[in-house]
Amino acid sequence: MAPIDDLAAEVVSALRSERFAGVVVIADGDRIVLDRAAGLADRAEGRPITASTRFATASGTKGFTALAVVSLIEEELLAFDTSVVEVTGTDLPHIDPAVTVEHLLSHTSGIGDYLDEDELDDVDDYVLDVPVQTLLGPEDYVPILNRHPQTSPPGARFVYNNSGFIVLALLIERVAGRSYHEEVAARVFEPAGLADTAFCRSDRLPADTALGYLTDGRTNIHHLPVIGTGDGGAYTTAPDLLRFWDAFLGGRIVGRDLVERMTVVANREDGGRGYGLGFWLGADERTVELEGMDAGVSLRTGADPGGGLRYVVLANNPTDTWPVASIIDRHLAS
Repeated sequence: MAPIDDLAAEVVSALRSERFAGVVVIADGDRIVLDRAAGLADRAEGRPITASTRFATASGTKGFTALAVVSLIEEELLAFDTSVVEVTGTDLPHIDPAVTVEHLLSHTSGIGDYLDEDELDDVDDYVLDVPVQTLLGPEDYVPILNRHPQTSPPGARFVYNNSGFIVLALLIERVAGRSYHEEVAARVFEPAGLADTAFCRSDRLPADTALGYLTDGRTNIHHLPVIGTGDGGAYTTAPDLLRFWDAFLGGRIVGRDLVERMTVVANREDGGRGYGLGFWLGADERTVELEGMDAGVSLRTGADPGGGLRYVVLANNPTDTWPVASIIDRHLAS
């Protein structure tokens, strides 16, 4: 049995022993090795999750934001060394003038984080301190960002930072002259052929979308912004994520030279995990990954640029993705 088939068999065994609500897909090139959907997209209505169900992606959206920014760099409307304050002016006075676009993309900006995940004991406990329905785009976050001063010098260290990707979304809007959501759709979703990927309002979800559930059974409607922006919140499907990896790594969103720059280790988090520009690197430091976790959401997806492996794990709760992801991590590390 090939290693990827061994991986699929181990995942199947784990799914049999766990109560899983989500979708798992493992592919080897064009061959789908595993495609499983289980659980309920809407528990009250008894609507099942299917292979084409849409899920929220939480921080998986950061990869889409990064690609929209790098697309603007490719067009020379921004540069990796563009100073953030050159674009934002005096609107974000706490940001060090030395902070660049690349610092934001690599989580080395040192700016204050409006959602510091290291301070969260339980993701289900986090509730925004402003009404979620008022957060419709990056400009709406400016007063929130300004409550959090710079915490370390730019470039000094890697600290995972949600505010940085809100600021990147703000830069996209100000440089491109239209909304962040429109730019990501035009620069990422459309060239990749992601017909079922969009920034959906949580209070008006399409019928084929999984509701997000907290561990106590409530939905996450009160926990997250009503529509996502630069640091998280797009909705997608497993088939679209497979298409995304093919398009991204194939140079159909930005050129291959920029793909390479985004997908090599630029910095490391404490404990050693590698990060590029908007993307994590897997345990083998070759597989490129996106992941996200929020109230009612979990995601891990990745692809090996030089091999056939592509995988997607999506769940409409904060826990079910990680047992499968840990199996994949062991496979990559072996």
